[in-house]
Amino acid sequence: MKVVGRERWAQIWKPMATILAVFLAFYYLPIGWPRFDNALVEALELTKWYAQEHVILCLLPAFYIAGAIAVFVSQGSVMRYLGAGANKVLSYSVASVSGTILAVCSCTVLPLFAGIYRMGAGLGPAMAFLYSGPAINVLAIVMTAAVLGPSLGVARAIGAIVFSIVIGLIMATLYRKEEQVKIKAQAMLPVPEVAHPLWQNAVYFGALVGILVFANWGKPQEISGLWGTIYTAKWALTASFGLLLAFALWRWFGVLWWKVAAVTIVTAGVALFFANQPQVPFIVGLIGLTVLTSTAREEMGDWFDQSWSFAKQILPLLLIGVLISGFLLGRPGYEGLIPSAWVAAAVGGNSLLSNFVASFLGAFMYFATLTEVPIVQGLVGAGMGQGPALALLLAGPALSLPNMLVIRSIVGTQKTVVFVTLVIIFATLTGWVYGAWIVR
Repeated sequence: MKVVGRERWAQIWKPMATILAVFLAFYYLPIGWPRFDNALVEALELTKWYAQEHVILCLLPAFYIAGAIAVFVSQGSVMRYLGAGANKVLSYSVASVSGTILAVCSCTVLPLFAGIYRMGAGLGPAMAFLYSGPAINVLAIVMTAAVLGPSLGVARAIGAIVFSIVIGLIMATLYRKEEQVKIKAQAMLPVPEVAHPLWQNAVYFGALVGILVFANWGKPQEISGLWGTIYTAKWALTASFGLLLAFALWRWFGVLWWKVAAVTIVTAGVALFFANQPQVPFIVGLIGLTVLTSTAREEMGDWFDQSWSFAKQILPLLLIGVLISGFLLGRPGYEGLIPSAWVAAAVGGNSLLSNFVASFLGAFMYFATLTEVPIVQGLVGAGMGQGPALALLLAGPALSLPNMLVIRSIVGTQKTVVFVTLVIIFATLTGWVYGAWIVR
């Protein structure tokens, strides 16, 4: 039977149009144009830097934490504190201050967001957590105040906390029918048995979070005071939490003592030989944990399976997003396809347009933890207004193109577009109001 109309378009012309578009793109590829060639290099350079600096230290521990949430945190506990039917004051308070504990970037927070959302967290609290995780970083806010001025640091802190709550409430309101269905479905779920007492899970998760936080502790401007002391001891602290995790796995989670001891001894031996390269023993420890969990059964095996599931879903999208982001905007201090002079010119003054441009570009750029402060400092030196500076600080750390691709795979296209739009709108308006107030 002859295929006509839409069916013919879907089966023949749509694939043919796609092939033609790809062919023309390669046929007219502007190789040899210096800016295009440089953008390709920047895309690869940013992806290389991301792989070296963030995949091992940030994402892999985050995947394990997300897997642990799925296996060891009861669904009842998630629903009690973050569920769609949970007390609003409690759930949004917990979600909105999470960044004070987790010093993570917009990509590292994604496995944790996916974990709590999959376990039954309401859309509003989950989105509040998604925004606040990278936005309310204590060290970044302190650094903002020290480098860019106390008023900007305070405005960033207050804006990030308020944003996370307001955006979460708006998301929950817009999708309240879906949330009501989720509440009814959750009410019918049986109460699961608790395999481990709360204090054991607290120690276990504390060890995992400690490893993530201290392995990624950013270098302050001056190696002095509390932040400098912690930075100097970051790898010793990371190792201490690693030992605590090893103890928990043996004592409470059924991993044979000789397996835990073997991984611990090998990691410690590597640390002695690579004292000046702490990432090497960190990698060895991760490999050891992977071997222990992937070859185990029951809880430990489930932990690896869940962690691997998050990694398969999230990591490819992140790397694709980083490539695109590097191609368009380059690395910090380098240019991609879009000239940095255009950016600097577009964010001068304090018009609504300049604040929108700052928040829009910030939303699509990738900022590693703490890197947004020197970037904004450079832009301010090039003529960026105070309002657009705040707008970028409120939108940039919490969002990025890689981050958006992954959020879409978790909550869908529509919710992702709404979330990103809300962040950009609120960042724009807040920057505009702050810029008008600061120049009075």
